Amino acid sequence: MSTPPVPVVLADRLAQFSELWSPKIVAGVNDYEVKLAKVKGEFVWHTHEDTDELFLVVTGRLTIRLRDGDVTLDPGELFVVPRGVEHCPVAEEETAILLLEPAGTVNTGDAGGPMTRQAEVLG
Repeated sequence: MSTPPVPVVLADRLAQFSELWSPKIVAGVNDYEVKLAKVKGEFVWHTHEDTDELFLVVTGRLTIRLRDGDVTLDPGELFVVPRGVEHCPVAEEETAILLLEPAGTVNTGDAGGPMTRQAEVLG
């Protein structure tokens, strides 16, 4: 007997945690992880040399600072930071985001430091 397929309800998953800048894995797509995170304030400037990074705003507003100018996202909007492009996410208010990136991608990229978090699976 197999279990029936169940959709991932983003609001339900977001209600399961409160930590900021700590991505949670909610699904997998081939060799990629679908992650949710709550963010507020400024992250660190960093680069992912080997992969693009997709940001989708679920709630709130996210600004992705780039050396060439800022990109501001409202709910339902997404932006892909190309591999090798230095960026710094910033949220004035608590914002929920969905990330799509290869499995094992470190949130702080090449920067490391105290904001580095290993993504954990959220059940």
